[in-house]
Amino acid sequence: MKNIYSIFFWILFFLTAIGCSDNKTKSEERLTSWVNPFMGTDGPGNTYPGATLPFGMVQLSPDIGMPGWDRIAGYFWPDTIITSFSHLHLTGTGAGDLYDILLTPVNSKAIKMLPENGNRPYSRFKHDNEKAEPGYYQVFLSDFGINAELTTTQRTGLHQYTFSEDDNSGFIIDLGYALNWDRPVKTGIIIEDDRTISGYRFSSGWAPDQRVWFVARFSKPFQKVQLFKDNQLVNSDSVSGQLTKIDVRFKTNEGEKVMVKVGLSSADLKGARKAIDMEAPEWNFEKYRQEASNHWEKELQKIKIKTPNPIWKETFYTTLYQSMLAPTLYSDANGNYKGADGDKHHAEGYDKYDTFSLWDTFRAAHPLYTIMHPNRVPDMINSMLSHYDETGLLPVWSMQGNETNMMIGYHAVPVIVDAYLKGIGGFNVEKAYEACKSNAMSNNHGIDQYRELGYVPATNKHEEWSVSKTLEYAYDDWCIAIFAKALGKTDDYTYFKKRASYWKNHFDSQTGFMRPRMSDGKFVTPFNPLEYTKHFCESNGWHYFWFVPHDIETLRDTLGIEHFSHRLDSMFTLVPSANDDLPIFSTGMIGQYAHGNEPSHHVAYLYHFTGESWKTQQRVRQILTNMYKPVPNGHCGNEDCGQMSAWYVLSSMGFYPVNPAEGKYYLGTPLWKEAIIELQNNKTFVIKAPKVNDSNLFIKEVYLNGNKLNRPWITHQEIISGGTLYFEMSETPNKNLWK
Repeated sequence: MKNIYSIFFWILFFLTAIGCSDNKTKSEERLTSWVNPFMGTDGPGNTYPGATLPFGMVQLSPDIGMPGWDRIAGYFWPDTIITSFSHLHLTGTGAGDLYDILLTPVNSKAIKMLPENGNRPYSRFKHDNEKAEPGYYQVFLSDFGINAELTTTQRTGLHQYTFSEDDNSGFIIDLGYALNWDRPVKTGIIIEDDRTISGYRFSSGWAPDQRVWFVARFSKPFQKVQLFKDNQLVNSDSVSGQLTKIDVRFKTNEGEKVMVKVGLSSADLKGARKAIDMEAPEWNFEKYRQEASNHWEKELQKIKIKTPNPIWKETFYTTLYQSMLAPTLYSDANGNYKGADGDKHHAEGYDKYDTFSLWDTFRAAHPLYTIMHPNRVPDMINSMLSHYDETGLLPVWSMQGNETNMMIGYHAVPVIVDAYLKGIGGFNVEKAYEACKSNAMSNNHGIDQYRELGYVPATNKHEEWSVSKTLEYAYDDWCIAIFAKALGKTDDYTYFKKRASYWKNHFDSQTGFMRPRMSDGKFVTPFNPLEYTKHFCESNGWHYFWFVPHDIETLRDTLGIEHFSHRLDSMFTLVPSANDDLPIFSTGMIGQYAHGNEPSHHVAYLYHFTGESWKTQQRVRQILTNMYKPVPNGHCGNEDCGQMSAWYVLSSMGFYPVNPAEGKYYLGTPLWKEAIIELQNNKTFVIKAPKVNDSNLFIKEVYLNGNKLNRPWITHQEIISGGTLYFEMSETPNKNLWK
C-alpha cells in the first residue's frame, strides 16, 4: 500500500510539474514573436518593415532608394539593395510621400551608386541576414560589411551600426533625398559640435507643406566633416538650400558599435532636442529595443487567442500589429506641432495625432480603437477638432499637418459620432457637432450641388466620382442626424435625416443599380455597372451598389428581397472576364467583390438582411483564409493605415461593424477556439468557439452570457460590459438561424 501511495505521489508530482511548466510557458510567451512586419512588403500591400511604436511618430525603416508604386513605403521585398534608412514612412497607402531625414552608414567600401537612386551609395543584402520584429529592424549590408540595427522611442529614431575595421567609416545625412511624390523645398544643417548635428527639412508632396526639424547625436566624435549644397562642398559650420547633406567620417575597429539618436519635431529644434533628452538620454540601444518590444507586447496582450493553427495565429497578431501603425503621434516632446494653417500650435491636454486615412479607417479601424484603445480615442478626436480650429473643416485625409484632400466623404464624422454614442468622452461635444456640420455645409467637392440637387451630378471631369460622393455624403449625413437627435437638435435631425436618403436619387429601377445622372436629372447613357468609370471612386457600379450602410433594409426592399439575395450571390460569383480592364486597386477579387479595396468590406455581412446568415459565414471564412497570409505577399491590397488589418482582427473574432457609427457588430464566423479581449475597465469579453476548425465554419447557435442570442448582432455596450459570447459550431449550415 505504501508503494502504491508513493507511485501515486510521483505521478501526481510529475503531472503537476508538467502543468506548471506549460502554464509558465504560456504566461511567458511573447506575442511579439507571432508578428511578421514583412507582411505586405511584397505585392500590393505597400507596408514597411522598420521600427516604430504603437501609433508612434517615428517610422525608422530601410529605403531601397528607387521610386515606383511598389516602393510607396520605401521598401520592396523582391529588391536586393538598400540605399539608406529614413525616419518617416506611410503604411499601406497608394501615395508616395515622407522618407524624411535619410541616414546612410558608409565606409571605404561604399562606392557603388545608381542613377535610379540618385547616385547615392547602396549595398546589397540578403533576407537571410535581415530581421524584423515589433520595435526593431536589423539588416547586414554585405557590400559595406556593416550591420544595421534600428529601434525607436515615440519621437526618436535609434540606430546602432556594427562597423568593420576602416579608417573612413561614418554617416551621410542627405536632406535632398526625395522619392515618388516627395520633393524638398528648403533644407538646412548645423554642425553644433563633433557629436551633434541639427537641421530641418521642409518639403512638398502629397502633403503640400511638410516640416521636419531634427537633432542627431552620435556616440562617436567626428574626425572629418563635409557639408554640401547642391552637391557642392561648402566651407562652413552650417548650410541651407533646397538640397543639402552632410558627410561625417571617423576610424573604426572591427566589430565597433556606433549609435545615432535622431529626435524629431514638426515645430522647432527645441522639440526635436527634447525628444532625445526626455525619451532616450542613455547610450543603451538594447535598453530601448527592449522597451519598444515591451510597448508592443502590452498592446498585443489586449487580445489573446487560442488556436491550433500557427499560420492563422501569426496572421492575427501581425494584423493586430499593423492596425496600430496609424494614426501617428504628431505633437512633439513639448506638445507643439505645425498646424494645418501653417502656424505652430500647442496640443494642450492631449496628444496630437495625424495620418488620418479616414476613407479607409472609419469602416473598421476606428471602431476597433473604441474597443482596444478607448484612452487614445479622445486624443484622436481632439486632433481632428484642432484641424477644424485651424481650417474650419474636419480632416478628410490629413498627414503631417496638412489636408491632402485624398479620397472622398467627410468621414471624420462617423468616427466622432461613433465615439460619442459609445460614451467615450474627453472632447467638447458641442464643438464636435459644429465641426461635423462644417463639412456637410461647405461648398467643396460637389457638396453644394449635392445640397441643391439631392445628388452630385456627373460631369466631364476626371475622377468626378459623382455616385460615390453622393452615397458617402448621405451616410455621413445620417451620422450627423443621429448626433443631432442625441443632442436634442430636432430641426437639424429632420434636415440631415432627409439628406441621408439622397442615395435614392441615384437608384435606377431600370438597371437596379446606382447610376450616375446629369444635373438635368437624366441618367448617364450608356451605363454598364461592370465598368470602372470616373463616376465611381476606385470602384464600379457593383461595388458601390451596397454602400448604404445606414439604410440596408430600404435598399433591400427597393430592389426586392429575392433580387437582393441573388444580387449578393452574383457579387461573389460574377467573375471578371479575361478581357476586362481591371484597375490597379481591383485586387483580392471573389467575383465582383474586391477585398483589396474598402468599398467592398461590409458586403459579405449583408446576407443577414436576407435571412441567409450562413452565406455570410461561408464568405467571411473564405476571405479570412484566402486573402491574408503572414508572408511578404500576404495582403491582397493596400493595407491602408490599418483598415485591411482591422477587418481581419474583428472578423476573425466573429463580428464586424456593417454601419460603423451604429454601435452594432454583425456576427460572421470566428476563427479562434477562444479569444479574450482585455478591456480598459478591468473587465474581459471572451469569445468561445471550442469546436471551430477548418470544416466547422457554420454557426449552429450563439449564446451571450448563457442566453441564446436571437439576433445576428451584438452591441458595443455588451462587449465593454464584459461577458462571454459562445459559438456552437457545425459542419453544416443552420439555414433557420436568425430567420
